[in-house]
Amino acid sequence: MLPLKRLTAILFGLGLVIAFVPENTTKQYKLTAGEMLTEIQFGTEMVSSDELADWLINKDPSIQLIDIRTPKEYEQFHLDNAINIPLNQILEDEWVDYVDQGIKMNIFYSNGTTLSHEAWMITRQLGYENNYVLQGGLNYWTETILNPSIPSPYSADDEIAKYEFRKGASQYFGGDVKSSTSQSKSKASKPKIKRKKKKKAPQGGC
Repeated sequence: MLPLKRLTAILFGLGLVIAFVPENTTKQYKLTAGEMLTEIQFGTEMVSSDELADWLINKDPSIQLIDIRTPKEYEQFHLDNAINIPLNQILEDEWVDYVDQGIKMNIFYSNGTTLSHEAWMITRQLGYENNYVLQGGLNYWTETILNPSIPSPYSADDEIAKYEFRKGASQYFGGDVKSSTSQSKSKASKPKIKRKKKKKAPQGGC
């Protein structure tokens, strides 16, 4: 279930989305606010960063990433093989075949979750299926996959296992994974320099 604060924000966005989608386009498919809310409450449309990383590493051909940010933001950085469908263009005819199909699993993403959730609500109102949302967006992807935090030595086994997966994923995606042992290893492996004893000058002479 979703926290109350987040649920309130989603409900507000839901009202805007229902008003935004053209009536003549959705008359046959439009969900009620209650039906939409039920789906959102259970979060079945959300995909975690760990799930997505696993699918991409295993090159799952059924995954289609859709970046709904502006073209400028997309050019600056985007996930590999993602296509750019800005949110304000998502209802245009040229994108219908991408967002209304039954072959691939579309995963909308933006910097956070709000805009991609709006994209999902719009397409869901239109009756389109196979559309999902990357939980936390690129911000959370960067935090958990590209730069995962090192767990405490006292963390539960599943947390350590999750970190090991994320560390491997970070290396795969070119992130900046931190190592808890790299510094100590480099110090420990530094060879000690033995200084040669100076030879005493011979005393006396002949």
